[in-house]
Amino acid sequence: MSFRVFAALAVGLIGATSVHAAGDATKGSTIATTVCVACHGADGNSVITMNPKLAAQHPEYLTKQLKNFKSGERQNAVMSGMVANLTDEDMANLGAYFGSQKANGGAAKTNGAGSLGEKIYRGGLPNAGVPACASCHGPTGSGIPVNFPRLAGQHAEYTTNQLKIFRSGERANDAAQMMRIIAGKLSDSEIAAVADYIQGLK
Repeated sequence: MSFRVFAALAVGLIGATSVHAAGDATKGSTIATTVCVACHGADGNSVITMNPKLAAQHPEYLTKQLKNFKSGERQNAVMSGMVANLTDEDMANLGAYFGSQKANGGAAKTNGAGSLGEKIYRGGLPNAGVPACASCHGPTGSGIPVNFPRLAGQHAEYTTNQLKIFRSGERANDAAQMMRIIAGKLSDSEIAAVADYIQGLK
C-alpha cells in the first residue's frame, strides 16, 4: 500500500464514521464492576498485560469492538462469552463508562527517543511501505474516535499480540484491511519495538 493510497483511505474512513448512540456512564459502571472488573480492572486500568487497558479509550471504538465480539466479526472465546447477553445499550453504556475513566500512564522498557520503536511510530518504514502509526493514531497516541483507537500507555504485550494476529489474519475487523496490510509488513522485532514505544506514550 503506497503512502498516497493509505492517506486517501484514512481520510475516507474518518469521513465515513458511523454514528453510535451515546451511552450512560453510570449504568455502564454497574456492568463494569460486575462483569469486566476481573480482567480489565474496575476503572479499566488492567494490570494483566495481555488484557487491554480500556480507561480513556474512545467510547465509540469500545462499543464497536464489543459489537464485533458479539457478532463474531472479532474472534475471542472469552470476550464472545462475556458479551453474549449484553444489549446494544449495555455496550454503549460500557463504552461511555470506560471512556470517562482516567488512564494510568505506562513506561517504555527499552524504546526511548531515537529508538526503532519511535522511528516506526513517528516516521514509518517507507522502504517497506509502512506508514507512520502517528498518521492515524496521533503523535501522542490519542487516536481518532471510532476507527483509530487510543494507544497511549497500552500494555506492550497486548499491542504485540494484536499486531501479530492482524498479521496472521486471525483478527480481521479492521476497516479496509488497513491494520492487516500494515502488520503484514512488520517483523517480530519491529512489532515488539513499536509496541514498547507505544506503552511509553502519554
